[in-house]
Amino acid sequence: MDEDCANPQLLAWVKEWLDLARERNSKGITTYKRAYDALKACPLTFQHPSELQQLKGFGPKLCDRLEENLKKHCQENGLPMPEHPRLKKQREKEAEGDAPQEGGKTKKKRQPKAYVPTLRSGPYALIIALATLPEDVSTGLTKTELIEIAQPHCDASFSAPSDPTKFYTAWSSMKTLLQKEMVYERGRPLRRYALTDEGWEVAKRIKRANGMQTEESGSNSITGNIPALPPPAERTPSLSPELAIISEAQRLVRDTVADGPQVAADDSSIPKFTPVRLAPGSFTVHLLLDVREVRAKTDRDYMQEELAKQGVKALMRNLEVGDAQWIAKCHDPSLLARHGAEGDEIVLDWIVERKRLDDLIGSIKDGRFHEQKFRLKRSGATRVVYIIEEIAMDAASYSRYEEAVQSAIASTQVVNGYFVKRTAKMDDTIKYLARMTQMLKSKYERKPLHVIPTTVLTAQNYMPLLTHLRETEPETSYYITYAAFASLASKSETMTLKDVFLKMLMTTRRVTGERALEIQRKWKTPHELVDAYRRCGPGEAGRKRKADLVFAELGHLVGKKKFSKNLSQCIAEIWGDYA
Repeated sequence: MDEDCANPQLLAWVKEWLDLARERNSKGITTYKRAYDALKACPLTFQHPSELQQLKGFGPKLCDRLEENLKKHCQENGLPMPEHPRLKKQREKEAEGDAPQEGGKTKKKRQPKAYVPTLRSGPYALIIALATLPEDVSTGLTKTELIEIAQPHCDASFSAPSDPTKFYTAWSSMKTLLQKEMVYERGRPLRRYALTDEGWEVAKRIKRANGMQTEESGSNSITGNIPALPPPAERTPSLSPELAIISEAQRLVRDTVADGPQVAADDSSIPKFTPVRLAPGSFTVHLLLDVREVRAKTDRDYMQEELAKQGVKALMRNLEVGDAQWIAKCHDPSLLARHGAEGDEIVLDWIVERKRLDDLIGSIKDGRFHEQKFRLKRSGATRVVYIIEEIAMDAASYSRYEEAVQSAIASTQVVNGYFVKRTAKMDDTIKYLARMTQMLKSKYERKPLHVIPTTVLTAQNYMPLLTHLRETEPETSYYITYAAFASLASKSETMTLKDVFLKMLMTTRRVTGERALEIQRKWKTPHELVDAYRRCGPGEAGRKRKADLVFAELGHLVGKKKFSKNLSQCIAEIWGDYA
């Protein structure tokens, strides 16, 4: 019971904020839950909220908020406000004669200023824009919608850097607001943003500082001279002549929340949508190259420079999957944003994974080889090229792994269906990428591209949707934006319970991606697998049943999905211990 806690009043306020965060599905749930559990379990009685900082989950901001509540509570009930520990310590020092400064005056502690962003700065405009929503909103604004409303309130551009030598735009201010917990984001791949409780307080301070009225009743949205968010159809500008639109993309907003890796949302239903059609001539094809693709630490730009000599200007990125891929870049950067998609780039079907021979051997030894192939499959790309650079190696060292290398190459070709290209050195790889780029430019720039609006995509429905489209409309290829692809392919951003479970399974030696998927199909969650081991019972007979559990259920599978008794026992030694 909360009443048994050593600090029941403080705990009650934390619980109130935790319940509110749960109602709003905000990112503050984790913070408040951690603080609530720590305070409830603590046997010590605290005299002042600032003392809570010694507990896990309590920072200065949360303690200050509790202090404000305590002040109001004391005033309303005629109680004395407990003295702040710092003031108490200072008073004790003064009594001992240690505190006086020059002239016998005590130096007053400077109170921190309440955060108010600079007028017409990036944070100012973003908060003003988000404050056009009702305070109890549960959806939020996308980046495109937010920039459209915020730009008139900011002197800097949200799309182009003020300094051509820098990459920062006014949108970079969003990172500051997220760090200060003024704004929270939700949803993948299409992120949506909304103000936190602290953000609403800042928004109201901005209004007061600028002599604008705030509305404290009704929807609780901040109005004044700020334009309200019009319906999507009213915000859609006239179509560009370069873009042929079949019709306005349906805005099917998926209000799914990814507050952490343990959220298992079931949103895999196939959505209906109207594709955005990019006409030939409205875009050009470009090669993306991972920034980590270097020849040596002292020669980081070698690949980019050599590609330029071949007539290919590669765009450098931190790629989420693969080492190279190709995109279609729109001539008009605002086209996609006007029709339910993000950015101005479309991901094409081709991805390249480059491996030097020594790196290939290393990835086979530590398991990265199988994980990388698994992530390539999950990316949705239909054309995957494995480039293997056969650099010179010590004959004795290579002979120990030659069989494993040949087996890995054969598996990549036969089982995964990927094309394997073997080159002698990096220069040959560069020439191959240059030829590929010219070929893909010729192939894609002459035909229209059909783009899936980002608003209909979720981490759960992405692969089922692609599979459905390829089966029902094999003559038409569908693509997604680069922003959506990067979010969906991210190692961390879209981690569902299924993803975490699969990664946990694949940490066991010889449990490949294919085998992990079969285990996950039989036991949907870690809890189901542990529960299955638990039902095997105790004693020697129970241990025998545990050792044979996976083999008994999945031993009928063949090929790369085959489970032996030995592998079944290895899995039981790890997962059976939790039962």
